[in-house]
Amino acid sequence: MNERIVIDPQIQHGKPVIRGTRVPVARILGGLAGGMTFEEIAREYDVTPADIRAAIQYAQELVEKEAHHPLPA
Repeated sequence: MNERIVIDPQIQHGKPVIRGTRVPVARILGGLAGGMTFEEIAREYDVTPADIRAAIQYAQELVEKEAHHPLPA
């Protein structure tokens, strides 16, 4: 797992967060999807650009592992 992303049942109910914070990866990704810049996210959530890239990488790895099973036509 990414060294900047942690999953701890005691933090945010076990959702993946940026290490050393309570900021969920989903919040970072949501900010990016909503049009926030790296600088805005870093300032708003007190994270680094490297943390933001780690959140993106974490999501990318989850998508890569996703199994797709087409439904029969």
